Amino acid sequence: MKIYTRKRKPNLFGFLFFSLAWFAAAGVLWLLPDRSGVWGAGNLAVFLAVYFFSAVLILVFTLIRQMRYNPYSYNTIYYFGFALFFLSLCISQTVAACRCIAGAGSFGLPEAAALTVASAKNYMRLSLPFLLLFSAALAVSNVRLMQREGVRAQNVLALALAVFLLGGEAVIFLLGSAGGALGFAVGLFSFLYLYIECMIVGAIFADVFAALHEPAYDKDRIVILGCRVARDGQPTPLLRQRADAALAFARRQLDATGKKATFLPSGGKGADEPVSEAACVRDYLIRRGVAPEDVTLEDRSVNTLENMRFSFEKTGEGEKCAFATSAYHVFRSGIWANRACKFKAEGVGAPTKWYFWPNAAVREFAGLLTGHRGKQLLILAGLIAFYLLSYLVTAKG
Repeated sequence: MKIYTRKRKPNLFGFLFFSLAWFAAAGVLWLLPDRSGVWGAGNLAVFLAVYFFSAVLILVFTLIRQMRYNPYSYNTIYYFGFALFFLSLCISQTVAACRCIAGAGSFGLPEAAALTVASAKNYMRLSLPFLLLFSAALAVSNVRLMQREGVRAQNVLALALAVFLLGGEAVIFLLGSAGGALGFAVGLFSFLYLYIECMIVGAIFADVFAALHEPAYDKDRIVILGCRVARDGQPTPLLRQRADAALAFARRQLDATGKKATFLPSGGKGADEPVSEAACVRDYLIRRGVAPEDVTLEDRSVNTLENMRFSFEKTGEGEKCAFATSAYHVFRSGIWANRACKFKAEGVGAPTKWYFWPNAAVREFAGLLTGHRGKQLLILAGLIAFYLLSYLVTAKG
């Protein structure tokens, strides 16, 4: 898929207008004198199944447009996560519609509301294998990282998230059939838990897509993001993998189009590093056969945001760029590139150890929560209101 090909940023206004129009039509039909003829024989289940299926299609098409506009965006996570959320509702309503059409039961507004309330619990039960695998990988990866890098707050929080995910599944399996106030609380918890799970899966999708995406072979320059240098001044395995990924991409581009790309290693010198990260990568590239004049240094940056900002300052007007970093780091680096200076560079992912991946998804999920607090509060308030309305309709039925 080619990215940065759309000039207009996609949005969900079309989805909102579609939803309002759809349910306005439902309201008009509900007010008809002979509404039993309109909504009888499972027509309501079919109506809702078609709505949720249409919503999934709209969200998927919006996701595709977002990825063509800019895949390095938290909107990529939102659109994928909500498409998954609505898909779970669509499956529940489709099963109900099929049962009604087969004459296995009636389906009115109370039944529709009850199914909506129960759909989150059903989805959690179905997704248990994935949650077990992800939670186990998250726990093991953070234990490995703490052994390598020491105890850090982000590792402790990731372990806490693994416990929360497993605990949430336990709550559903132990208390999912409870009634009364406890049943209400468990149902609301499952609705919010489903949202969190969908956003985590959305973060995994965004990370994997960014890592596997192959940039277009039209690049003038490849920025190589730095990381720690070994004590002897040589590149660490992680830094060497990033440089090798840049070299491999430049070679593929040259073979495919004949266009030669130059290199821009980026990274300053830490207090415990003998040389700057940029200089270390430059020396490695030269040893690998790159001409010195094809390497430009950016040796002031101390983090990814500065990597992108200072590298952008060294690129020429109209230059097309890619950046090379570890595969798990591509999505976040692309976000910083756009935030720093609207630097529209495509990422090249270098292979890395598996235990970095679960943490990458958690990091993007955490960024989604902390970077969009207002939007998150609005979404959570909407989900709670939707659940309360469904629960009240169920109780009255």
